[in-house]
Amino acid sequence: MSGLQGGYTTGSCAAAATKAAAFLLCRGIASSTVDIRLPDGQRVELPVVRLESTPQGAFAAVRKDGGDDPDVTHGVLVFAAVELRADGAVSFAAGDGVGTVTRPGLSVPPGEPAINPGPRQMIEAALHEVTADGAMITISIPGGRELAAKTFNPRLGIEGGLSILGTTGRVRAFSHEAMRAALLCGLDVAVAS
Repeated sequence: MSGLQGGYTTGSCAAAATKAAAFLLCRGIASSTVDIRLPDGQRVELPVVRLESTPQGAFAAVRKDGGDDPDVTHGVLVFAAVELRADGAVSFAAGDGVGTVTRPGLSVPPGEPAINPGPRQMIEAALHEVTADGAMITISIPGGRELAAKTFNPRLGIEGGLSILGTTGRVRAFSHEAMRAALLCGLDVAVAS
């Protein structure tokens, strides 16, 4: 299906929102766009649609652009709230609309936020382009709980919202590879259960 417009994954949006929040928190810079590095080494620039300081840190939001793919997350806001940690560690939390893994078999263990390893690496790398400090990063997608009912998440044992996905950082419209990966996740959970 040539000629279809691609987009960026929720993982890319979360990484960009994290970097924007970190810039505001650590350097006092309010950016309307941020650039992030994708797993293939290419850099892309994404617009920041919301940015605020909070008593605990800062948060930013990036709007998901899924291109021509019929993705339920197209157009949602992906928020990242960043709070610095003195111990240097980076940890993740599921905010409103982001699910929690409840069954074994996925790449993230039960009890953890449904933020896949690829996006976790992208988010942490984006943070460390701004600061060497550790942080608690909370990812939220308002309305994600309702949207998750239209995905494989309930069948995979991801409760409370959407997953933060993306192995390449890019959305490829009508990707057979993405569908195959989703079905394999379902098989992995079935085998582990």
